[in-house]
Amino acid sequence: MTVRLRAPGPGAGFGRPSLQKGSMTMNRTHLALPLAGIVLASVALTACSGPGGSGSSGASGAPSKSSHTAQASPAAPATESNPPGDIPDNQAYVAFTPPGGGFSVKVPEGWARTSKGTVISFTDKLNRVELAPVPTTSAPTIGSVTAKTAPQLRRTVPHFAMGKISVVSRHAGKAVLLTYQGDSATDPVTGKVVRDAFERYAFYRQGHEVDVTLSGPVHADNVDPWRIVTDSFTWR
Repeated sequence: MTVRLRAPGPGAGFGRPSLQKGSMTMNRTHLALPLAGIVLASVALTACSGPGGSGSSGASGAPSKSSHTAQASPAAPATESNPPGDIPDNQAYVAFTPPGGGFSVKVPEGWARTSKGTVISFTDKLNRVELAPVPTTSAPTIGSVTAKTAPQLRRTVPHFAMGKISVVSRHAGKAVLLTYQGDSATDPVTGKVVRDAFERYAFYRQGHEVDVTLSGPVHADNVDPWRIVTDSFTWR
């Protein structure tokens, strides 16, 4: 701001400067212009740093490039386990011939053996292989198994449920296969009852019949072990 001095006029105090009104007005106008520019620049800077400006999230709320995204850790591999009743793939088998001879069959090695009359059983945990010679004069058929065997099992197997009857081929020849389900005997230790699936193969040759019955829990996958046992059956 420019201040111009002039000589004191009449009535003016000694040594007191007098300001020219016109000069003062002009210089105030020039001063206001740069001040207005500063104010506008400040407002613009504030607007840029607000929502949507640089250095912050946009209007959509998305994080800026400098933010870090957490990555999920890879899941640990699930531990595999066999369902109850599955016979291990590395199970070994040994040939068995009953005291009276007549036939031979492979049974899982290490299973407990029990005998009741002419019926011989091999058991391990929830699985069972039963060998039963049957005196007969004629070969079993789908009709005879339906009419005689199935009703007998219905009376002796708790909660018997009929499956299907078919003729299958094994190394020893044809066999009549009966599948069904039933409840196991109550476990004397745990008191539990297991729902079992049964496969009963009736082999026949020259007046001799042997029924090979395989059983285990309903959802156990024992297709291969049961095939090994029944394919190994031979007459002697």
